[in-house]
Amino acid sequence: MKRTCALIAAAVLVAGCGGGQTATTEPEEGGAPGKVTLEWWHLSTSDPLKTIYETRAKEYQAANPNITVKMTVLENEAYKAKLTTLTQSGKAPDVFATWGGGVLKQQVDAGLIKDISADVDLTNFTTASMAAYQFDGKTYALPTDIGMVGFWYNKKHFEKAGIAEPPTTWTGFLDAVKKLKAAGITPIALAGKEKWPGHYYWAYLAMRIAGLPALQQAGTDHDFTKPEFVQAGQQLKALVDLEPFQRGFLGAGYSTPDGQSASVANGKATMELMGQWAPTVQADSGEGLGEDLGFFPFPEVEGGKGAITEAFGGGGGMALGADAPKEALDFLKFLTSTENHTKAVESGAVLPVLKGVESAVKDENLKVVAESLASATGFQLYLDQAYPPAVGAEVNDSVAELFAGAKTPEQVAQDITEVAKSESE
Repeated sequence: MKRTCALIAAAVLVAGCGGGQTATTEPEEGGAPGKVTLEWWHLSTSDPLKTIYETRAKEYQAANPNITVKMTVLENEAYKAKLTTLTQSGKAPDVFATWGGGVLKQQVDAGLIKDISADVDLTNFTTASMAAYQFDGKTYALPTDIGMVGFWYNKKHFEKAGIAEPPTTWTGFLDAVKKLKAAGITPIALAGKEKWPGHYYWAYLAMRIAGLPALQQAGTDHDFTKPEFVQAGQQLKALVDLEPFQRGFLGAGYSTPDGQSASVANGKATMELMGQWAPTVQADSGEGLGEDLGFFPFPEVEGGKGAITEAFGGGGGMALGADAPKEALDFLKFLTSTENHTKAVESGAVLPVLKGVESAVKDENLKVVAESLASATGFQLYLDQAYPPAVGAEVNDSVAELFAGAKTPEQVAQDITEVAKSESE
């Protein structure tokens, strides 16, 4: 579930023409169903999801003897490379893992993805979970997992600094930072070297100040120079000016022994803005905080158009190639059924994308995240996935330079806009 392993934006998938990589079908005599081989690509290379998916394939084959599910399972980078090569040739697997957003939209525009809008019942899917897979009112994939970014914090540090409750406003957050510093505690850990953790701050501030529709509009008009986006940078600079980060944060990694995650896990910093995988990485990279670890959503910005109930994050889903047979749709429905999704949630492999499955989450930390997602009134996909990859990369780079004091908020907005406009030409 680590962001570094599963949630970094895919490379640009060059638009191809033609159909998908179709299933192999062999007609049988006597009116019996013809034999079908479904090509299923995913990137769940570790347990529990690896075994869960293997089990689902066997179960589906047992219930449908004429169907063979042929799995191609690759780790993140190899998966992206192989899928890119295939889509460049104008093909796509029958069923395949997708992060949605900008890359999926490119595949849709290239005619590589099946529109499943009329074929699926979305009643039980949460609003947040569907956000990355719908364009212009049409549905092109179903979610299998979802997550969100928020602040993970040390409860004992808050108590020591006299912070009674997690802040719900940006002003309150900045006040909490000041109280922690006054208590001799490093408020925030940040992996400045890796850039993507820093973009969470700018993106969330843009969400809270400009509102979700403005971020979506920017993807269309390619303009990030509007006052609200500049204000997001200004508010981030206000945080940076408080010097809240650990010493040497600009050169720090995320999951390294002396990086962002370990700094929080070992009690050397109070907070990190990170996804739902944070507790697991903290336990791997450091001592872990156990019951002293808490979670709260990114605060509202006073006067902003966004709400604290709007989440920023990502997840995973499954799409169908444009020429996939009807059996591929049936298999997708099988994978995402309430029964099978509940089993995956119970294993701790994924978070709920279906309403009413929150109770299946067993980990206490993840329960808080699942409840926040279930009640989310809006959802924004990671910017380096929501937008074309080059735009996402520029967000990461420019925001990193703002943290380093090398760019102003105005320069950040302008440079992102220049890349966005060049990508649209």
